[in-house]
Amino acid sequence: MTKSSSILSLSNVSKHYKNGFTALKHIDLTIHRGEIFALLGPNGAGKTTLINSICGLVNLSGGQITIDGFDHQSQYKQARALVGLVPQEISTESFANVISSVRFSRGLFGLAPSEDYIKKLLVDLRLWDKRHSPQLSLSGGMKRRVLIAKALAHEPKILFLDEPTAGVDVSLRQEMWQQIRELKAAGTTIILTTHYLEEAEELADRIGMIQNGQLLLVEDKTTLMANYGDKTLSLYFTEPLPALPLALQAFGFTPHDHGWQANLSFQHSIDYPALFNLLGALDLPLKHLSTHEHSLEDIFVRLMQENEANNEI
Repeated sequence: MTKSSSILSLSNVSKHYKNGFTALKHIDLTIHRGEIFALLGPNGAGKTTLINSICGLVNLSGGQITIDGFDHQSQYKQARALVGLVPQEISTESFANVISSVRFSRGLFGLAPSEDYIKKLLVDLRLWDKRHSPQLSLSGGMKRRVLIAKALAHEPKILFLDEPTAGVDVSLRQEMWQQIRELKAAGTTIILTTHYLEEAEELADRIGMIQNGQLLLVEDKTTLMANYGDKTLSLYFTEPLPALPLALQAFGFTPHDHGWQANLSFQHSIDYPALFNLLGALDLPLKHLSTHEHSLEDIFVRLMQENEANNEI
């Protein structure tokens, strides 16, 4: 039988608490097999609640979750075995050494010992040389890798990474990004949450944005960047213009910074020869020009602000 292209499906998933707070509101989401999916949202948006619901750590108030064909409630054992979770908080068995901790995590799922698999896992995560070290002696970055090793010990098909590079330095973050790519290449489906929008832009195949427990959008990253990722061309002047020439306004420019600057927002391309001819004809006191391509962070902030404004209406 051919495997479905989807490995995780959420239908009308909701979570309400007794105090009246609603953490998740009718979430519908499908995760594709073998993709990296980034779930983005501000603090308190519902990201961790959603992940914990899928992993069986939070009881749903409504809806259904299916993991590779298994219902995560009626077939909990089979569904949970397919999932590995790396939590945001670093909590390790301080005095246990690395390899025994990873072996123990594998045994929790009833799997037979596999020293070959454990060795490969620790080698891939650059932990083999530290296999006999107590976790108390490890750096924060090493401890986070141990959490990943433990989450992968039972060979899950889906790995959840909740803020995987929080608190690590730039060089280690780049190394962990490469490890995440290698996990994907090996066939693992990865769902990550992150406050580093650069991380999502670098790694993700698709982006989901959540706010106030509602899933605002799910989009292919390339499509999202193309649809929302406006570029800005800025002209800077050596002296402020008393008024922006009508010809520049007709081209699409708007004045900024009290006449010291003019900006043009665009998505596709600019007729640069026509623009340069126009600037030459106008003989403006032009200092320089620059372009800025809006990042995923720019898009995220814009969409969050727009959603908040719509909710206030």
